Amino acid sequence: MTEKLFKVILVGDSLVGKTAFVQRYVHSRFDENYKVTVGVDFALKKIQRSEDELIRIQLWDIAGGCSALFSDGYNGQERFSSLTRVYYKDASACVIMFDLTSPKTFKSVVRWKNDVDSKVFLRDMSPVPCLLLANKSDRDDQRVTEEEIKQMSQDHNFVGWSKISVKDNVNVEEPMLFLVEEILARHQSRGRGSIIAEFTDDDGRIKLPHSYDKQSKCCWLL
Repeated sequence: MTEKLFKVILVGDSLVGKTAFVQRYVHSRFDENYKVTVGVDFALKKIQRSEDELIRIQLWDIAGGCSALFSDGYNGQERFSSLTRVYYKDASACVIMFDLTSPKTFKSVVRWKNDVDSKVFLRDMSPVPCLLLANKSDRDDQRVTEEEIKQMSQDHNFVGWSKISVKDNVNVEEPMLFLVEEILARHQSRGRGSIIAEFTDDDGRIKLPHSYDKQSKCCWLL
């Protein structure tokens, strides 16, 4: 049995649903009354990719409140920079999340992406692959359009994006399966380097084919 461990950081403003996402993805449960993360929380997801290959994804749920330090001026920026540099170290990939009902959290995506891109790199010094997840697609009061998400993804070099609902368990596992394949493609000598074109639409939205599972590429989720 071959085992691989990859660290994935999860960032975004407070209250966008990061902790709920981790609990849904890792433990298959949802609670609307999660406490706000202070600092960083950790969770481990095991993915049996084949009979001979086990992938362990170590999720680092980084407190969105860290970004509030920006408002403290120069000293706040220095503290924010120091904290996130430690949290991001050795990450293989990144998930940036925002709230579809909150344009403010969408605008913050740029700051989070720039921060990640400036502090963590793969061995070839290229940026780590980052997903853009738009949470609360179950809500009727969405204020960020798909066109805006598409443009954000293209302008800031995300590997893909998806609208999700952690509450209703919609598109929670699929983007992470995509990310697992992207991480492996960039860490292994497969002669292709990326699976972006294979599993995304022309606008960057993640679209795994219905046949994507189970018996072939990926994955059994534990």
